[in-house]
This record gives sequence, C-alpha cells and structure tokens, in this order.
Amino acid sequence: MSTVRSCLVFALVAVLAACSSVPLAQRERQREAAYASAAGAPVRSFHFFTLWSWEPLGDHQVVVYTRPSQAWLLDLDGPCQNLPFTQAIGLTSSSGTVFSRFDKVLTGGPYAPCVISQIRPIDVRQLHIAQEAQRQIDAKPRETPAADH
Repeated sequence: MSTVRSCLVFALVAVLAACSSVPLAQRERQREAAYASAAGAPVRSFHFFTLWSWEPLGDHQVVVYTRPSQAWLLDLDGPCQNLPFTQAIGLTSSSGTVFSRFDKVLTGGPYAPCVISQIRPIDVRQLHIAQEAQRQIDAKPRETPAADH
C-alpha cells in the first residue's frame, strides 16, 4: 500500500511540476524582455561601490543594482556556471569602476569567473512601468460560479 501511495504522490508531483514550468518559462521571458526594453545603449563602464541587489536572467545575463534607482544589464561571455542558482555574486572592479571585456562576475565555489562582454544602463522607471503594465495584463477576474436553481 505504501509503495502505491508513494508512486501516486511522485506522479502527482511530476504532473504539477510539468504544469507549472510553462508559466514560469513565460514569466522568465517576459522579465528578460522587460529588462531588454528598459536597457540603454552599451557603455564602457560604470562606477561600483556597493552591490545593492542583483537578478540573474538565465546563465548569459545578470542585472545588478548599485542603488535602488540605478541598475545595469550585464551580458556575459558564454554561459556563466551556477549563475541562476548561486546565493550571492561578486564583481571585480578597478578603482571602483567595472569595465566591459575586462571585469568579471564571480559566482563562488569552484566556478570560473564570467567575463562581462557588455554593460547597458537600465532605465529603472521605465522598467517599473513595464512591470506594472504586465501585472495588470496578468490579473484576471475570477469567474463567478453559476447559481443552481
């Protein structure tokens, strides 16, 4: 009996995981598109004193916030191992400045540093407007059940 129950629980978890992965992938694409549309033209460098926050966008890009209102989209050379799963990152810099094609994203452990190939400033206000618009699109009113008479 316990083997059958375990198999049923495992099957249910697998089905739920498969169902939930489709919206997750769609949300990830929407997030990546929102950052890409809010990103400006590439710049050579940015000043870096504090890493306020960060968000991985797959294994080829990461967004770093140096202040709540200042963010940078970093494109990385090749896949950056462990980036989507790491709990913390670091950035190399020279005299408080991060340079494209020179500095790196560090994901810790035995993983190789990831070279920053391109830096683009993020218009954080534009990003928030796009995210709010997406929330309104995603919000759907619940259908009211028909009353049985």
